[in-house]
Amino acid sequence: MELNDAMGQALRNARVRKGLTQEDFGSISSRTYISSLERGMKGVTVNKLTSIADMMGVHPLSILAEGFLLQSGGSLDELLARVRTEIGDEH
Repeated sequence: MELNDAMGQALRNARVRKGLTQEDFGSISSRTYISSLERGMKGVTVNKLTSIADMMGVHPLSILAEGFLLQSGGSLDELLARVRTEIGDEH
């Protein structure tokens, strides 16, 4: 799966889990823009992802992690272990 497609699916999954519609994001983005992100037609910036995640009440890393999991087919435990190793425990 392409990265834009995976991130779009992760955005859609988070939105649906929260019971929100694309129109609910009207204060930060147009429905057309949200739709194009969810369909993988556009890539989301970190700033926009943060705004969208805040609107849903989720951490942006949750959406990123799900997107990378959808793309790679790996497990959450493996992904988190890698992040822990790369960031280190001092944080």
